[in-house]
Parts: sequence; C-alpha cells; structure tokens
Amino acid sequence: MSARRSCLSVPGSSEKMLAKAGGLQADEIVIDLEDSVAAGAKVEARELVCRVLAEGRPSRGVLAVRVNALDSPWWRDDVAELVDRVGPVIDSLVVPKVEGAADLQEIDRLLDERGATIGIQALVETAAGLLRVGEIATGSQRLDALILGYADMAASLGRTNPEEASERWLYAQEAVLVAARAAGLQAIDGPYLAIADEEGLRRWAEHVRGLGYDGKWAVHPSQLAVINETFTPGDDELERAKAILAALARAEGDGGRGAAELDGEMIDEASRKQAEQVVARGGAGMTAERASR
Repeated sequence: MSARRSCLSVPGSSEKMLAKAGGLQADEIVIDLEDSVAAGAKVEARELVCRVLAEGRPSRGVLAVRVNALDSPWWRDDVAELVDRVGPVIDSLVVPKVEGAADLQEIDRLLDERGATIGIQALVETAAGLLRVGEIATGSQRLDALILGYADMAASLGRTNPEEASERWLYAQEAVLVAARAAGLQAIDGPYLAIADEEGLRRWAEHVRGLGYDGKWAVHPSQLAVINETFTPGDDELERAKAILAALARAEGDGGRGAAELDGEMIDEASRKQAEQVVARGGAGMTAERASR
C-alpha cells in the first residue's frame, strides 16, 4: 500500500492548478470534483479532468479523484466517465459523505460493470457516517483508506468552528482510526483549513500522528512541508521497523514461524503490518528528498 503522508486536494475546475500539482511534493494528489467545484461548473470540471488526465498522470505519488456525493445528480456520470476515459491512470476514487456500507457497494457495482480495478477511499464526514464507521470500513474489498473530514462533520454535529482544539475531536479521530486499523486500512486525517497558521497545522498534525494516523490532507501547497515532516518517521523509528521485518522474515524461513523475539519483545503479524507502514512512509520521505534536489 502506497504511503499517504500528505494528500493535496486540487480543484478539478482549475487547469492551472491541475498542471502545477504534478510537480509538488505530495504523496497523493486528490483531484476534487465535489466541494471545490460550483454546481454550475460540475460538468465542465469533469470534462477538464478527463482531458488533463488523458495527457498523463503526475510523475510521482498516488492519484485519486474525489467524485460527487451519492445524493447528488453528478456522481454516477463522474464515476462512469472517469473509468471509461482515464481509468488506467487513476489509483482510487474518494467517495464523500459515506454513511454506510451500501454507499460503497453502489460505487462497487458501477465499477464492476465497467471491469475497473480502481480502489476506493471513504470520507467519513457526517454524524451518520461516524456512527456506522465500522460498517463502512468493511463495506468494500476495494477500500484502502478512511478519511476523517472536519468541515462537513462540524456542520453535521452542529459545531461552529471545525478547527477548535483538536482534542475536542478525539472521539471522531479515535473511532475512524480504530475502524481503519481493524479492517487493515490506512487512516487519513482531513485538512486544516487555516492555511496561514503553520503552527496550528503542526500542532494538529503532531496530535493525529501521535494517535496513529498515516497522513493528512492539505488544501494548499504551503502545507505540504509541515505535513510531510510530521508524518515521516525518524531514523530510530525507521531502523526499528526494518529490524522487525527482518526478524519476522528470518522466523518465517526458520520453520514457518509467524512470531519472533526482538530485543526482548515478542513480535508477530500485527507488528509486521505496523512496520510496513513505517517503512512506506520513510520510503516516501526519501523519494521526496531526492526529487527536491
């Protein structure tokens, strides 16, 4: 599974921003056909995105497209045209406002009809979605990440300021994280909208990184450096992860054992998954460093 330390949301209606996105140091580019595109521009934005992607995908990172919500008149055409015209260059579709497994299964059916192998990410951003997040996490074999979205969640819950102290969101953060981990998915934190508040972004990113999140969305390129730095493992953490993988590989080769002892600690398959996530984030950091030289 590819690292998603930083996931940059790019408006699908802006040809200039779409052209620039490929050269930025984001692990994932998320082309947005939903919230950042006005209702009257939805069809034109979809056409622009298909045209731009037909010319080639970004040179690095993961490519996703956020389609419109299932209660909108646009989502079905979003999925159909993206798959039919540029499906091979898209890694996953981000589905907004997911409120149950049935939502993902609706997307699955349309993708299956077209023989598509595209993955899915689910945005959990309503009270109903949060209540059913465990069901959502197991709702599709295509699913590889859960994303916690704050702005719509704040509206759904009746909160006036989605960027109040991050600890006030602890229940939602923990619920999404636990559901993701139980299902073997990545857990991605939503965007910090105050783009001029670098210290606030850093505090929030460090908070969710400490909880165990894999990465965070960005809504402006200026946020990428802080997010990448926060979610890149330190040297000690990376060396420990590599040691865990090596020890488990030796155990597997020595009689097929699935557990081993490392520095007085028992490690097993759960340790392997965690170590693989750390190594993936570390590898993304080294790739980005080389690309910036």
